[in-house]
Amino acid sequence: MLLAIDTSTRRVGLALYDGEQVLAEQVWSSQDFHTVELGPAVRDMLARQGLKPASLSALGVALGPGSFTGLRIGLALAKGIALANHLPLVGIPTLDILAAAQPVDESLELAAVLSAGRGRLAVGWYRAQDGAWQSYAPLEAMTALELNQRIRVPTLVCGELNAAEQRLLRRRRRYVVLASPARSLRRPSFLAELAWKRWQAGDVDDPATLAPQYLHYNDPIPD
Repeated sequence: MLLAIDTSTRRVGLALYDGEQVLAEQVWSSQDFHTVELGPAVRDMLARQGLKPASLSALGVALGPGSFTGLRIGLALAKGIALANHLPLVGIPTLDILAAAQPVDESLELAAVLSAGRGRLAVGWYRAQDGAWQSYAPLEAMTALELNQRIRVPTLVCGELNAAEQRLLRRRRRYVVLASPARSLRRPSFLAELAWKRWQAGDVDDPATLAPQYLHYNDPIPD
């Protein structure tokens, strides 16, 4: 049983996955109350399935980019559960979660985005390869206008976009395909699947050193 935790932005997500099915999933918008909401939400989700933290076999956690405070809260809880119960921990880049939810289309590139604050977006670039979306460039921070100008080939854009940003991107109808709102929601079940796959392959992270990814304006995240 794997517990997935995503607190990258105000959109918080939890999922329980056993390798065959998603047993529980919850997504909600928090008004920066991650500290008081996250622990009880995990407790209640486990309780509804008749589980305790000791019943878990592994944890998956979203690493960002995202909110400085949100990421630290999610990672701190995941590390605490992992260390207290001697469980493996797997960190997954947040935009990989969005990418995993999109249908693979070799005729398109993919830009997965989330809000980076102050009118900026964190953007991850992906191409279809071996039946999945694969990241091919460093993460970047830019405005929706800059993203619009950067897209020069048919590109599926998914993730957190407000109404004004969606209108701006729709102007480039020749190149921009906007994912539906449902596909633009970060589903923690996809985080769970990605983390499960890595855990089963023996690719886990050290809770003592695992750290969030932060993105600064015009600064790519180093490899």
